[in-house]
Amino acid sequence: MKTVRWTSGDKPGLALHDEAMPNPGPHEVVVRVHAMSLNFRDQAILDGAYGGPTKPNGVPLSDGAGEVIAVGRSVKRAKVGDRVSASCCQHWIGGPNRPEYHADSLGMTTDGWLAETILLHENAIVHLPDYITYAEAASLPCAAVTAWTGLNLSSPLQAGETVLVQGTGGVALFSLQIAKMFGAKVLAITSSDEKAERLLALGAASVVNYRSHPDWDKEIQALTDGRGVDKTIDIAGEKTIVKSAAATRIGGDISLVGFTSGFGGGLPPIDILSRSLHVAGTSIGPRASFEALLRAMALHEVHPVLDQIFPFVDYEAAYQRLKSGNHVGKVVIEGVPAR
Repeated sequence: MKTVRWTSGDKPGLALHDEAMPNPGPHEVVVRVHAMSLNFRDQAILDGAYGGPTKPNGVPLSDGAGEVIAVGRSVKRAKVGDRVSASCCQHWIGGPNRPEYHADSLGMTTDGWLAETILLHENAIVHLPDYITYAEAASLPCAAVTAWTGLNLSSPLQAGETVLVQGTGGVALFSLQIAKMFGAKVLAITSSDEKAERLLALGAASVVNYRSHPDWDKEIQALTDGRGVDKTIDIAGEKTIVKSAAATRIGGDISLVGFTSGFGGGLPPIDILSRSLHVAGTSIGPRASFEALLRAMALHEVHPVLDQIFPFVDYEAAYQRLKSGNHVGKVVIEGVPAR
């Protein structure tokens, strides 16, 4: 079985291994991986810039999809032949986040999807709607569920609300697509006119180029007649959080979902107090949220935005594509070809 693992030592990297196929325990499922996708944190781990716990020499990637090829004797939630993905935190089924859920976090504290097969606890299994491809499904577990959580974190998303998304990465585009499903209006910021055109084509009402308009918060205020947006999905953290607060209405919600520009930011407490903002951090979401997301997507037949699909042998090129920052949507890797 082809498996990619992190290498330890002074120079972290990735290395391909041949390993034995896993045997499922009583409540475990073996899935043949058809596709997997990358998130910003995958590159952060490789760069040694990720602050959370990870398994030494573990298998990367929290996101993937495939076909069940073996089940343990006591498994009730899956059968051979099922098309599935998995919740990133295998035992977080519903309710609020708890520290113990992260002890079995795919691609982080336990082996992930960058392999020919993956061994999963049946608690993690999420069944896929027929209309979606494996490559599309592989893009969902982290970014799409995070977007779903972020849009409903402090208060439920309502039709007619205005949502601000940042950039053209996975969470931003899923936030745009989910907000449109709910009947919300989407404003966006991005780094180029070319990316702005893509966002408009996907349904954004207006897009601000933050390179040509560095005071983009004022542009967003103008687009909302001085009111500010109801909800902001903040992706970058350090370089955006202060302006996110300024662009959000009094009493509005800011969901902090990433740190692509760094861990600082310096949001003054007065900026929160003076606008009565609800600022909260997200942590993906439970299996119940993933399943709710899939039901909503199937109702509207929403297709994820995929940037580029790489063959398994070119997994390092996929990482490079993500690191370039030029991607629009999700970077996906195909599974090992059938022999």
